[in-house]
Amino acid sequence: MLVRQTLASVAALLSSYGLLLLANGLFGTLIGLRTQIEDFSTAVAGVVVAAYFLGLLAGGIQAVRVVAAVGHIRSFAAFASIMSVSALGIILVIDDLAWAALRFVGGFCMAGMIVATESWLNERCTNETRGQVMAFYMITNYLAAGCGQFILPLGDPAGFELFCVASIIYSLALVPVLLTRASAPRPSPPDRASLPELWRLSPFSLLGATTAGIANTNFQGLAPVFAHSQGFTVPQTSTFMAAGIVAGLLLQWPMGRLSDRIDRRTVLAGVALGTAAASFGVWLITGAGAGSFTGAIVLVVVYGGLSSTVYSLCAAHANDFAPPDKFAQTAGGLLIAYGLGASAGPVLTSALMEMFGASTLFMVNTGVLGLLGMFGIYRMIRRAPKPKTGQRPIVPSPGGQFTSGQLYAAMRNEADRDLARMTGLVRSDGRRRRPGETRR
Repeated sequence: MLVRQTLASVAALLSSYGLLLLANGLFGTLIGLRTQIEDFSTAVAGVVVAAYFLGLLAGGIQAVRVVAAVGHIRSFAAFASIMSVSALGIILVIDDLAWAALRFVGGFCMAGMIVATESWLNERCTNETRGQVMAFYMITNYLAAGCGQFILPLGDPAGFELFCVASIIYSLALVPVLLTRASAPRPSPPDRASLPELWRLSPFSLLGATTAGIANTNFQGLAPVFAHSQGFTVPQTSTFMAAGIVAGLLLQWPMGRLSDRIDRRTVLAGVALGTAAASFGVWLITGAGAGSFTGAIVLVVVYGGLSSTVYSLCAAHANDFAPPDKFAQTAGGLLIAYGLGASAGPVLTSALMEMFGASTLFMVNTGVLGLLGMFGIYRMIRRAPKPKTGQRPIVPSPGGQFTSGQLYAAMRNEADRDLARMTGLVRSDGRRRRPGETRR
C-alpha cells in the first residue's frame, strides 16, 4: 500500500522520465545509423557516442548548480528544451565536430534532468519502499528505451522526420513535470568518492563497474553501426537493438535472488563469462558479414539479459563490504568507474572496428567480459566469501545507457557539497547543519 502511494506521488515525474528515455532510445540508435549514412568513419562514430557520456559526466558537476539557482521544475524545462534543440541541430549541420558538440550538450542536459528526477524519487521514498520504487524506475528505463527502438522503422534515418519526432518527444517530456504539484526536494551532500578506497574495499566490484560501462555503452552506441555493416534493414536494426535492451528486464530478479543465496562473486563471474560467450556467438555467426539475423537476435537477447545485471551485482557485492557510513562514497565510486568505462569504451572500440571490421565490437566485449569473469574466479581463490548473514539484499540498477541517465551522480559529489552550502544544509566547515541551526 505504501509503495503504491509512493508511486502515485511520482507518477507524473516517471511519465516525464519515460518520455525522455523513449526519445533517447530512438535518438541513440538513429544517430548511430546516420553516422554511417553520412559516411563518417567508425572511429568518428565512436567519438560522437563518447561525447554524449562526457557531457553526462560534465553535467554531473555543473548542472546541479543550475538546479540550485532556478529550481528543479524550471531547470528540467530548460534542459529538456535545449535537448530538443540539440536533436534538431544534428540535421541542420552535417559535420562530425558539430555532432560531437551537440551530443555533449545533450549529455549535459540529460544530467540536469536526472538530477531533478532522482531527487524527487529519493525524497518520496522511505527505506522500506526504496528498493521497489527504484526497481520500477529501472523498468521505466528499459521499457521506454526499448520501445523507442520501434519508432525507428516509422521513418527514413536518411531524412529529417525521425529527428523531428525525437525532438517532439523531448518537448512532450516537459508536460507532466510542469503540471505536477510535487514540491522541489533539497539535495543532500554525499561525501567524496575515492577509487583507491573502492579498490581496497572490492577490486572485483570496481573492475566490474568499469567493464559494464565499456560493454554496455559499446552495445548501445556502436551496435547500430554493426547492424548497418551487416546489411540489416531499418526494421531489423530496430528489432536487434530492442531485443538487447528489453531483454535487460528478464534476469534482473532471478540473478538478484540467486546472488542473495550464494556467493555473489560466483554469480557475477558466471554472468560475465556467460555474456562473453553470447557476445562471442554474435561475432561467430556474423563475422563474415552475412550472418543469420534470427541467430543474432537469439544471442543478443541472451547477451542483453545477462549484461544488464553486471552493474547491479557489482553494486550489491561492494555494499556487502562497505560500512554503513560509506554507502554514498561506494555508490559514487562505482558510478565514476562506470562513467570512465562508458566514456573511453566507444572511442577505443570504434578505432578497432575501423581497423578490423564492425564485428570487432563483439570481440572487444567478449574480451573485457571474459577477463572480468576470470578475475572473479581469481578473487574467489584469494578472498573468503561474505557470510550470508552480513549481506544486504540486492537493489536492481539499470546498467546501460539508462543508468546512463544516472551517470551524473558519478562526478557530482563536489558540486553537491557546494549546493548544500548554498541551500544551508551544511556549515562552511563541511559538517551537516543540525535542525533549527541558523547560518552564521
